[in-house]
Order: sequence, then structure tokens, then C-alpha cells
Amino acid sequence: MNKEKAIVFLLACVNFTHIMDFMIIMPLGHQLMRLFQISPQEFGLVVSAYTFSAGISGFLAAFFVDKFDRKQTLLFAYLGFILGTFACAFAPTFALLLLARIVAGAFGGLIGAQVFSIIGDLIPYERRGSAMGIMSASFSVASVAGIPFGLYIASEFDWHAPFFFIASLAAIIIPFVYYYFPKMVSHIQQTTKSQPFAVIENIVQDSNQQIGLFFGTMLMIGHFAIVPFISPYMVANVGFSEKELTYIYLVGGVLTFFSAPLIGRWADKYGKLRIFTLMAILALLPIFLITNMPRVPIQYALIATALFFVFASSRFIPANAMITSLVSPQQRGGFMSISSSVQQLASGFASFAAGFVITKSATGELQNYEYIGYASILVSIVCIFVAQKLKSVEVIVKE
Repeated sequence: MNKEKAIVFLLACVNFTHIMDFMIIMPLGHQLMRLFQISPQEFGLVVSAYTFSAGISGFLAAFFVDKFDRKQTLLFAYLGFILGTFACAFAPTFALLLLARIVAGAFGGLIGAQVFSIIGDLIPYERRGSAMGIMSASFSVASVAGIPFGLYIASEFDWHAPFFFIASLAAIIIPFVYYYFPKMVSHIQQTTKSQPFAVIENIVQDSNQQIGLFFGTMLMIGHFAIVPFISPYMVANVGFSEKELTYIYLVGGVLTFFSAPLIGRWADKYGKLRIFTLMAILALLPIFLITNMPRVPIQYALIATALFFVFASSRFIPANAMITSLVSPQQRGGFMSISSSVQQLASGFASFAAGFVITKSATGELQNYEYIGYASILVSIVCIFVAQKLKSVEVIVKE
């Protein structure tokens, strides 16, 4: 148990920098649109460029990741991620920032799949919900400490500063991963080495894996159609200042820091499917409130965003635990790479498409955000029904 906790902690540290790098671009949206004189569509392209790149790299990685030590693959991906994020820190123009985000995303796509593959290999299914809860808590730490600090140094210096901070922090973490993380080669088999396209064949022949991919895809579409435009909408339509945006991530992050491990334990105790269904239903209200919000006092807006952080993010804890259980350890790396790839592409498509639906009025307010909210609610309801069809291939103790 102590070894499991140490491994999960190291993965959470990696996940913290990875998540922060992905998320920091979103609260910087209003500042970037102002400084570069870009439209919501162009900002949506910056967000989606990272996810599209991650999706493509994850897909290509699916054909070989199960042939290598998962530790070495993670270190390779993390090093490339650090270099890509440093490139973001020194990008002087919108075009170079876009290119740097593509590089960072390419390696970031490998990180996400490896993190979940490692948890799936090392943590038994009956304790996996708790592990996913801790991983989700790294998102909360990024929100509570990382993103507000990133926004602060961006306002005090410029938008380059948060990326320099993230890359520097990741550079400090990587030696600990190298020295303390165990080798992971037990999943490697001769059949995997001789059949590079086995991962595709397995998915084509297994309807359960197909449903799992569809489930993860729809969940990401419903979530990331909303998330990139929360900060610009709160500034343009609700009345937040750029500095006040930190309150959204501070309040939401503090709450999810405590709720995420609790949701993970509940998922292990009461069943992943049951807790996912509950969280998905509860998330519908804050999605509606955020995307239909007029100018209101900031404290009321913070209640809605806090509920979104807690309930919407909690859906992913049992969902990821269920997805990792759909395949055997020998197939898990390839499947999770494909899954991560499809999810990244889906989130990129959602952000990019939402940028075309949302427009600016003559007064600078964002319009049509409510339609994105309605679509997200519909997709979330679909996910509840799709989740019922998933079947674990592992021995299920609690469910």
C-alpha cells in the first residue's frame, strides 16, 4: 500500500504540471485575445491545437507503447513536454505560440495515456477509484495554487511567465520520477511485439472497447465545449476582472481538492457506475447556470462555477476507472493511447467548434454560449446511458 501511494503521488506530480499547462491557456483567453487582437475562433484554435496534436501523437503511440517499459516512455514524453512548454514561454508571436502548443501537446498526449496505463497496471480495480481520486486532486492543486499563481504572474509580468513557471517546475520533478519510479515491463509479451496493429484489431473485434471509446469521447465533448470559454464569458458577460478570474479556480480548486478523493473512495465502495451516474446528473445544473448567466454579483457566479468544478470534474474519476478496466494489462497501453487520442481530438474539436458558435457583440459580450450549454447537457445525458453498457474484464470485487 505504501508503494502504491508513492507511485500515485509521483504520477500526481506529473499530472499536476501536465494539467496546469493544458488549463493555463484558458484563463489567459481574454488577455491573449486582447494582446494579439484575435477572435474567439482563433483563441479556440490555440486551445484545440494542443488537443489535436495530443490526439494524433496518442494514436501513433498506440502501435508501439506496449513494447516498452512504461517508465521510460513516461520519461521520454515528460522531457518533450518540458521542452515544448519552454517554447511556449519564449514564443513572441501568436503564430509561434500556436506552434509551441502543438509541440507541447504532442508529448502531453503521451503523458496522459501512460499515467492511466500505469495506474491500471499497478492498482487493483477495487482500489482504483481512490487512485483516480488522488489523480483528480492534482487538478485541484493546479486550480488552487498553480492557476491563480500563473494568472497572478501573468498580470504582473506578461503571459509568457506561467509557461516558464510550469516548465521549470516539471524540470525539477523529472529527476524524482527517474530515480524513484519502478521499471514496468511485465506487460510486454512476444505477441505484442509481433503484432503492431493488434490494438486496432482488438478494438474492431470488441464492442465493449468500442463503447468505451465512444463513452470517453462524448464525455470530453460535453466538458470541453464549455470549459475554454468560461473565463472569457465571465469577463465579457458577467463582469469579472482578469484578476478576479483567480477566484473561480481558487474556490473550485479548494472544494475539489477535498471532494475528489472522497468521490474516489465512494466509487470503490458503492460502485463506479453508480457514482458516475450521480455526478453526471448533478453536473447538469451548473452547466445550465454558467452558460446562461447574466451580469450577477461575483459571489453568485462563484457558486455556479464551484458546483461545476465539483460535479463535472467528479464524473471523470469513476469514468476513468471504468475505462482502464475494459482491457487486459497486455493491451492496456495501446488501448489507453487510442482512448487518450480520441478524447484529445474530441476535446479539441469541441473547443474549436464552440469557437465558431460563440460570437462577439458590438459591445464585446460573447453570444450563443447558452446553445453550447444545451448541447453539453444533452451529451452528458447520453453518457449516462452509454455508461450502463460498459463491462469490466477484470475481477470486480465491489460491483
